[in-house]
Amino acid sequence: MPHTFDLLVVGDANPDVVLGPLDAPLAFDQHEQLVPDGALTLGGSAAIMACGAARLGLRVAFAGRVGDDDAGRYVRDALTARGVDTRALRVDPELPTPLTVVLTRAGAESDRAIVTAPGTLRATTPEDVPAGLLADARHVHAASYFLLPVLAAGLPGLLRTARAHGATTSLDTNDDPAGRWDPAGLAAVLPHTDYLLPNAAEARRLAGTADLAEAAAALAGRGPVTVVKNGAEGALCHDGHTVTRAPALPARPVDTVGAGDSFDAGFVAGLLAGLPLADTLELAAVCGALSTRAAGGTPAQPTWDEAYSLITRERKNPA
Repeated sequence: MPHTFDLLVVGDANPDVVLGPLDAPLAFDQHEQLVPDGALTLGGSAAIMACGAARLGLRVAFAGRVGDDDAGRYVRDALTARGVDTRALRVDPELPTPLTVVLTRAGAESDRAIVTAPGTLRATTPEDVPAGLLADARHVHAASYFLLPVLAAGLPGLLRTARAHGATTSLDTNDDPAGRWDPAGLAAVLPHTDYLLPNAAEARRLAGTADLAEAAAALAGRGPVTVVKNGAEGALCHDGHTVTRAPALPARPVDTVGAGDSFDAGFVAGLLAGLPLADTLELAAVCGALSTRAAGGTPAQPTWDEAYSLITRERKNPA
């Protein structure tokens, strides 16, 4: 049977307040500091990824939880405006919508401090993901594993169900604020994950080794094809046997918030389009780079034609 959705995204959604760049260390003692730019934008790794995938032309549904508040209504409206189906975005009657402040600093375009009030994240459960959606999507992607502990515990079952219905699956764990990296939980979920999508720092922590190639190989050995985002160094993919690499697109980023999530969107879009793995990795890298052209994770996300035409142009005119 044909699927209603190309992609179901499960995870976090919240407003981001992006401020920066700071030209001095963050000061307390009621000292006010001024920065050149600020933006209120849609945040949450899962939400940014969903928007990026919709921008690339995929039919996308989102499952998660927000509060019954202005922030939650902002999130729903922002997702809907970008073409994401939000019927499975549950409203929690008691807990608030998560909120995140992102502080960037001068001279370090790729570095930032992220401060989050979790709100509904810790109450999001596997029951927030409708069984019908798991059966009705070609691919299921989960994000922010360590911010959603109750959902994370049930994620192996969700991904197993999705695969039983013929879907492929992916996971972007993002950072672990507690620094524990949950070895037991990951051991349970990785066998049901087709594609693992960490950045370089996360891959090293997940694998417990400083060498990036070794980390990718070790994670791939646990089941999933491992796709590692490495900023200006590009990206690499390890399928358990072979390493594939893609260069970074030369760019002068305005803001790198959400670039990894836009990368994830490009990677899943390439997979679902049937592109070879090398081309999929290249498309993902381009999507991540193009998303940095504006403040916030979603405003500069590319369309499929924009991203793919840039790949073609780069191939014709290599540096």
